[in-house]
Amino acid sequence: MAEKRRYFPHLAGSLVLCSAGLWAFLGGWESGGKDPVLTVYADKLAGGIPTVCDGLTRHVTRTPIIVGDTWTREKCDQEQALALTKVQTDLAMCFRRLPPQEVYDMASSHAWNNGAPNTCASLAMEAWNRGDWELGCRRLSYSDAGKPVWSYVRTGRTLPDGKPEMRFVRGLAERRKAETGRCLEGVQ
Repeated sequence: MAEKRRYFPHLAGSLVLCSAGLWAFLGGWESGGKDPVLTVYADKLAGGIPTVCDGLTRHVTRTPIIVGDTWTREKCDQEQALALTKVQTDLAMCFRRLPPQEVYDMASSHAWNNGAPNTCASLAMEAWNRGDWELGCRRLSYSDAGKPVWSYVRTGRTLPDGKPEMRFVRGLAERRKAETGRCLEGVQ
């Protein structure tokens, strides 16, 4: 995957899209460091959403993703590069300050997993936009009270108060910790 540098006028600077570090990080978490998954499957953690390659879903691409279809490695690389470029471009518009590349890459991983609108609305983004890079990085995995965040999935049940019941997923918590660690490396 070829990296692309893009200038963002509102940040008065440029960022690398589809960086080698981000690409490797996503592959490590989405396919366990193995070759991308080429047969579309229903991701149980994501409520059965059809998923392929390194976490490619309908939320990041317009290409139809149908359970049981088989993709080629080339199609995965092409579709993921297009989708990741879009996610990163959308995400860059939420920053009011030019972030360090590692912050941007880990915010991009978070957005790939949770959606750019959710990352943009997060407390992490709020901290980054104040220039508090370290706090923003920590908020990828923990609340200010020290509790895990972004590490839960809906169970499909509703609580008596009408809110969805959530279940903690250790793998998501580990991914959030890894994002925080890599993010902090870029600001120290």
